[in-house]
Amino acid sequence: MTGAEHPLLEGLDPEQRAVATHTGGPLVVLAGAGTGKTRAITHRIAHQAAIGATDPRHVLALTFTTKAAGEMRSRLRSLGTPTVQARTFHSAALRQLRFFWPRISDGPFPELLPQKATLVGHAMQAVGIAPERETIRDVAAEIEHAAVSLLGVEDYVERAGARPLPDGIDLDAMAQIMQRYGDLKTERRVLDFEDVLLVLVGALGAHEDIAAQVHSQYRSFVVDEFQDVSPLQHDLLMRWLGRREDLCVVGDPAQTIYTFAGATDRFLRRMSVDFPSSQEVRLVRNYRSAEPVIGIANAVLRRTGRTPIQLIGTQRSGPPASFTEYADDAAEAEAIAARIAGEIESGRRPADIAVLFRTNSQSRAFEEALGDRGVSYVVRGGERFFARREVKEALAVMRASSHREGSDPLDVQVKDILSSIGWSPTAPQAQGAVRERWESLSALVGLAHDSQAESQLPVPLAAFIADLDDRAEHQFAPTIDGVTLASVHAAKGLEWESVHLAGVSEGLLPIGYAETAEAIDEERRLFYVAVTRARTALSLSWSKGRRGSPAKGRRPSRFVGEVQAGRPARPEAPARTAVAAAPVRCRVCSSLLLTRADRNRGRCAQCPADVDGAVLEALIHWRGDRSTQLNMPVFLVLSMPTMREIAERVPDSLDDLGRVSGMGPIKLEQFGHELLALIRAHRSG
Repeated sequence: MTGAEHPLLEGLDPEQRAVATHTGGPLVVLAGAGTGKTRAITHRIAHQAAIGATDPRHVLALTFTTKAAGEMRSRLRSLGTPTVQARTFHSAALRQLRFFWPRISDGPFPELLPQKATLVGHAMQAVGIAPERETIRDVAAEIEHAAVSLLGVEDYVERAGARPLPDGIDLDAMAQIMQRYGDLKTERRVLDFEDVLLVLVGALGAHEDIAAQVHSQYRSFVVDEFQDVSPLQHDLLMRWLGRREDLCVVGDPAQTIYTFAGATDRFLRRMSVDFPSSQEVRLVRNYRSAEPVIGIANAVLRRTGRTPIQLIGTQRSGPPASFTEYADDAAEAEAIAARIAGEIESGRRPADIAVLFRTNSQSRAFEEALGDRGVSYVVRGGERFFARREVKEALAVMRASSHREGSDPLDVQVKDILSSIGWSPTAPQAQGAVRERWESLSALVGLAHDSQAESQLPVPLAAFIADLDDRAEHQFAPTIDGVTLASVHAAKGLEWESVHLAGVSEGLLPIGYAETAEAIDEERRLFYVAVTRARTALSLSWSKGRRGSPAKGRRPSRFVGEVQAGRPARPEAPARTAVAAAPVRCRVCSSLLLTRADRNRGRCAQCPADVDGAVLEALIHWRGDRSTQLNMPVFLVLSMPTMREIAERVPDSLDDLGRVSGMGPIKLEQFGHELLALIRAHRSG
């Protein structure tokens, strides 16, 4: 049987077949959303193994999430290649580093830091900076960005000139904190997640025997989501690869949405330069979405500025996308919950429905609205499935029962076992923790049913428990039958029959602090990712204002205008005729104010300011809360100089607030009314 006739190639489209049959030399797969990239690359691995072109034991498949790695392993098992290693970069690196540690160090393997906060706080204290919670988070993010960008402290200082630093910390202080953080890790013999990759890179460069052993073990590499690699991950990949060129990378520049974390599509776009012999295949046939969804996706793609790929649909019909404006956030959440309840009543499974939004703080309104209607939901990014108490209890009970294998099918055995700890075939009427427990146990029952259905032979309970252990190790959780609530970033790589994209307004999507053309373009790519999560139905909505605020002020996102009318939502404003400003003098020393910033604040920069301490304290607390709600650094909410000027001016109108330096139109729209309310509540006298 020749390679072209192999059954593994059946059912692949021409582009997927080109990926699967490619052998030898580097391959670049540009894969649009929903075009079957995982199918193409897993069939490529399996086909190469079947025709003897590659030994599957020498293949390392890399991706970025434990879920994606788990799905890849599952598909490879079903294609007859269970020995392929499919892992995340961190999982593969940690496994190798543990194995080689006795050859690079005399001591025991260091403890891994689960999070940086405590050590970063100690480093800040050591250099004389108060370790406030918000600042610790922002400093930790900056340390991670420097590490994945391969910047040591001196390199960071040289290149960080244009980067916004955490509030109240200048470049010199940041460098001192980074240095002290590194010293503390050494003193306490601990590694953070970036260190795992960095130390392994160093070991591969310094120890030829270790590099040779890795090169002997892994000879062929497949990297999914290549647009998301950081310089550190790319450096490690090149060291794994060595002088060989058996490399297949898969990615989509239009889905580059993690540049804030150090990811870059630069390596994907320059593959033809780094590997001149590379071939390119483009996957453009979208099998996921109905034609109306694909039409919107293509309208967004034309403006991403990243790739000319346009998706081709399969003529699958679906309802037109809906665009709806609501009076306020509460009305939007309640209306979406009502629509979802109607979908479920019409027969759609809750697990096939998602509500997506830009920031995690938007989730609460939908949790309340769905809960009021008795609709089950799952907040993606919450507690990990295998860390739940009821799941641990279920695994313990199943292990205790595994010694007495029964003759019943696997799913029947699992139902009987879990019934002993409270599972029942029908869902409880109660919501909250009772319902969540039942859903967790039902997910295990469903997983047992699927495992048995996929096998022609009885599946032993012990084998099912081993599969659960593997899933737990790689955090590959089963699907729970509830409506998914998720930020768009957390939704990457997932899909649903029905997607409700909420909060599509200026200041949310695009987010308010995205002010440069590059930042707006990334927000547009995020919008593209959100749209392409939908298989059949897509609704987009926004509100005119927050709950209880005047129903005005917000505008629909420019992206709505782009997909509806094929043009920007807001045309460029006509040029204004310059008008000479009247002379303005400092209210403290009466000197003529020459700069715009001085005129805005009403005084010279060097003149003392009369700050309302109560307002400033309230602003600091407010900024911390909003930073947590919006999942952004505090200094991107409002800078300290802006807050001090607000506390000095104590503005009582939007016009007056808009004259404060740093209060641009987007921030004024996003925060103006609540800032004025805060000032009225706390100003002295």
